[in-house]
Amino acid sequence: MNRKKTGGNAIPGDLDHAGLIDRFLRVNQAGELGAVRIYQGQRAILGRKGGPAAPLLKRMAEQEQEHLDTFNRMISERRTRPTILSPLWHLAGFALGAGTALLGEKAAMACTVAVEETIDEHYARQAEQLGEDEAALKDTIVKFRQDELEHRDIGLEHGAEQAPAYPLLSAAIKGGCRLAIWLSERV
Repeated sequence: MNRKKTGGNAIPGDLDHAGLIDRFLRVNQAGELGAVRIYQGQRAILGRKGGPAAPLLKRMAEQEQEHLDTFNRMISERRTRPTILSPLWHLAGFALGAGTALLGEKAAMACTVAVEETIDEHYARQAEQLGEDEAALKDTIVKFRQDELEHRDIGLEHGAEQAPAYPLLSAAIKGGCRLAIWLSERV
């Protein structure tokens, strides 16, 4: 029986199993930190108003905190070095959340949709690379991916696409997310 192994299709120059897992944990922890901070920024602006988005943002923030706690634990257990860019993501996440919230609830939801669509692609690529030897990590990523898709759907249901300059805002946020992913995997 041919069982898929993590990194089993590697070519010269690819990361080995341990390097690949370290990269996944490092970038996922950084991404979840950014997500927590985005929701904190949004809640700092929209939560005060008590509008319809406030309970949704609270629930999504709680799920992102659960994701962050999980990756923090995994990083510790596997002795993986976190990205040195965490302080930047701490500030940038809050600024992105607060900035989009200042544009209104629809812009905050547009931010959620853009981020979650990017993370959906990211988690899908990771899940594809993980073999049976990393079943627990793969299960975690698949579960968290489903949570992110739920957040995307909530954003779409609450007017994300009606945000001012939605295509431009979405493209800019997605580009920033992709850059943050690339950097956090490596630094």
